[in-house]
Amino acid sequence: MKKKYQVIDRRDFIKKSALGIASLSLAPSLLAKAQANGKLRTAHIGLGGMGMEDLRAIASHSMVEVVALCDVDTNALSNATSLYPQAKTYSDYRLLLKEMEDQIDAVVVSTPDHTHAPASLMAMEMNKAVYCQKPLTHHVTEARAMKKMAEEKKLVTQMGIQVHSFYDYKLATLLIQSGIIGKVHTVRAWSPKNWGYDGKEPNGKDAVPSNLNWNLWLGTAPVRDYKEGVYHPGNWRKLLDYGCGTLGDMGVHIFDTPYNALQLDVPRTIVNQCRKPTGFGFPENNVVTYEFPSTPYTTDTLKWVWYDGPGAPDQHEDLILPNGDKLPDQGAMFMGEKGRLLLPHFQQLPRWIVNGEYQKFDVTPFNLGAPVKDYAGESKKHYHQFVDACLGKGDCSAPFSYAARLTETILLGVIAGRFPNETLHWNSKKAKFAERKANKYLGGKYRKF
Repeated sequence: MKKKYQVIDRRDFIKKSALGIASLSLAPSLLAKAQANGKLRTAHIGLGGMGMEDLRAIASHSMVEVVALCDVDTNALSNATSLYPQAKTYSDYRLLLKEMEDQIDAVVVSTPDHTHAPASLMAMEMNKAVYCQKPLTHHVTEARAMKKMAEEKKLVTQMGIQVHSFYDYKLATLLIQSGIIGKVHTVRAWSPKNWGYDGKEPNGKDAVPSNLNWNLWLGTAPVRDYKEGVYHPGNWRKLLDYGCGTLGDMGVHIFDTPYNALQLDVPRTIVNQCRKPTGFGFPENNVVTYEFPSTPYTTDTLKWVWYDGPGAPDQHEDLILPNGDKLPDQGAMFMGEKGRLLLPHFQQLPRWIVNGEYQKFDVTPFNLGAPVKDYAGESKKHYHQFVDACLGKGDCSAPFSYAARLTETILLGVIAGRFPNETLHWNSKKAKFAERKANKYLGGKYRKF
């Protein structure tokens, strides 16, 4: 059962969360701090499954010192503390940032989606570099706010899409931009994962486990009674208040390379073929069709079709492979004027198809070396790239300037799920839909907690 709760404006939330912190002057460069202290000092917010991967990968850089750990679940916090016992521990990220503002240089946010922006924006307000898990935010307005703040404060930022730095994705980008299949007119991408829930909202409530601070887990989201197995730790992605469905999870990874390779901006129209909204969970099956304006690598318009849920993708002639081969479980197919390029997800080489037959391509002009199939080694590159950028050594490949646009695209498809089979028209300059009823879902009120 829903309860009454106080709501607060996003900017007021940041200010009050920081307990009255006034406007801050730009902090000394992270490079200067690291040189003075010998290490880049990191704080980690969210230490569950992906949070532990993020922690280990960031900390594997020789110039990183983990100084603070935060999680609302004492079990997760204990697991992380066993690895980094010298780090200070917290259950509330607001208290961490307030107390350790002068002792941290960079913040890693690995919480459920609905807490990405509140935690990141507070850290950014304090001029901290931020590595934030995907999707960047839960709402479109938050993505734009994070992009704006990162640019205004000239902060080092990176979204957690580690496969962005993998060999096969780099190769696919170079192949597409080399013109191997000509200008692209259609992309079809898919994942059969089911981060949706077509059932009813559960009744009743269960006792909150002793290891979990339920109020802090909910954070800025509306109050709900705890129900075992429904929210924490594993199923929040399925639910409107906390996650972004399969599109917001796997879609970010699978969209990333085509989006980057084709140099896309945000779409003009979006339509989602799915079941009627329930107000609680995301649809278990979605077919989302986007139309994008042209770029140097596309035809006059680009059609993009996303399929997710059990049985995805739908059968289509664009997805028929030579020799009767089966499609990879997840991936994307580029359709161009001169052929097709299949990009499996992940750690499989792209496949070039012309006239129903596979073609060979030469990778030597791209100076990528031999193909690499090493997830642990490859994924660290994305994290270490962030650390190096904080230390003044290079740039990030998925900064919030890029990640916010990709996330906005994803979230527009998520919103379209509220209006099944209806085409929504997006005005990027005004940051509004032509269909006014859809604009209420671009942002949300933050609960005071």
